[in-house]
Amino acid sequence: MAGILAGTSLGLVSSLWPVSGTAEEIRGLLREWEAAADPRPLVIETSGSTGRPKRVVLSRGAMRASADATHARLGGPGRWQLNLPPTYVAGVQVLYRTIRAGEHADRAYLSLVPTQLVRVLSSDERVDELREYDAVLVGGGPLAPETRAEAESMGIRIVQTYGMSETCGGCVYDGRPLDGVEIRIDGDEVLVRGPMLFDGYEGEPERTAAAFRDGWLVTHDLGHWAQDGRLCIDGRADDVIISGGVKVPAQAVARMIHDRVACDVEVVGAPDAEWGERVVAVVATGSPISLEQVRDVVEPREWAPRQLVVVEAIPLLPTGKPDRQAIRKLAADA
Repeated sequence: MAGILAGTSLGLVSSLWPVSGTAEEIRGLLREWEAAADPRPLVIETSGSTGRPKRVVLSRGAMRASADATHARLGGPGRWQLNLPPTYVAGVQVLYRTIRAGEHADRAYLSLVPTQLVRVLSSDERVDELREYDAVLVGGGPLAPETRAEAESMGIRIVQTYGMSETCGGCVYDGRPLDGVEIRIDGDEVLVRGPMLFDGYEGEPERTAAAFRDGWLVTHDLGHWAQDGRLCIDGRADDVIISGGVKVPAQAVARMIHDRVACDVEVVGAPDAEWGERVVAVVATGSPISLEQVRDVVEPREWAPRQLVVVEAIPLLPTGKPDRQAIRKLAADA
């Protein structure tokens, strides 16, 4: 599967404080870290996709709890294929889980972000490779139901994950928490508790304290419980746009446009003298499209974008996630 998304080093010197280096260098450091009697926690720097980057402190106990619960849910320890940047939590977990599984694990797993899966599905050769994995984990952002259905119709076992750096990566698989993970919905906000939680943000005690509410991690994600007991993520609290006094859920609007216009789209708010924030659709499409076409597919009408920005491609972070900061700047500058 090499070449879906190249993982490159973000630092010149390999280290676990914070994690930096090539995949092979980090793998070597993780082996030493796993074998050490009482190692200090590793530190992972976040991408800053929703604001100022953070340095997340993860103990070996938390990483072990996450890796072992993942293998238990998937059917047993396995070898993991790295197709994510090795310095972020998803890539580090791919390397660490393989170390934790041991050399003789006979199962095989792969982690992708949704964008990677969409690209792979267009290649017959790569689809054949995906069928060989016991599970293909997809996380780091919303996965369109039709994309999952297409992959599964091709014989690929998809597992949709939800988590973050502060939970050592994915902690909810296909809407169901891993063993030891507790989820609480407070109002409409998702809170998490369990043995895989981080120790704090390096050098930022106030920011660390603000991340917790009565011992629960505040994710700033909005969610609800489905009738079958699965956790459904509705978007981020900071992605709710207040426009003319109306609360507009950006991800819900983006899903409507994506499903009905068939284009890559992100929806953000931009400062506006009249509305406070105006709803902006940033769209990547090869076909001509108008603002009215976009507005006509959004319900209720008060949620409809008031501005359309057409780009060649949605800006992405090295992790493959949409770069929300860059997208907001495109909307504000347009």
